Amino acid sequence: MRLTAFTDFGLRTLMLLAGAPDSPVTTDQIATEFRMSRNHLTKVVQNLARGGFVITQRGAGGGLRLSRDPKSITIGEVVRFMERRYALVECFRSDGGNCVLTPHCRLKSKLAAAQEAFLRHLDAATLAECAYPVKRHPAFIGARRASA
Repeated sequence: MRLTAFTDFGLRTLMLLAGAPDSPVTTDQIATEFRMSRNHLTKVVQNLARGGFVITQRGAGGGLRLSRDPKSITIGEVVRFMERRYALVECFRSDGGNCVLTPHCRLKSKLAAAQEAFLRHLDAATLAECAYPVKRHPAFIGARRASA
């Protein structure tokens, strides 16, 4: 299975926030740390906020925080939310797609079972278990001192 870059960036963002629970983290810090486009990250963050995973605050002292304890957020929950617009294969689309194999396909049920097993496995992992350790990272140590 392959996750979209959008989901990958969302997971990285949440992992970093789980590793820095004591202070807000800015999108600039995240983009710099993971060498990703700030514009793309902004869209990812908006989606994470819509999904109820993060709280955003603008202005001085603002940034992102997790909206819940990282022990209560499963990786499977995040992946399901972030990937909700993307079908594994065409016939999994909400409109059924245009696959000519559909009437006689013996593969669809196998793929559905594999996808569900993949997500169930991710349901067993929490964000807390996957937290990205930023406590010793210079960009974050300096940011915490400045906001203290």
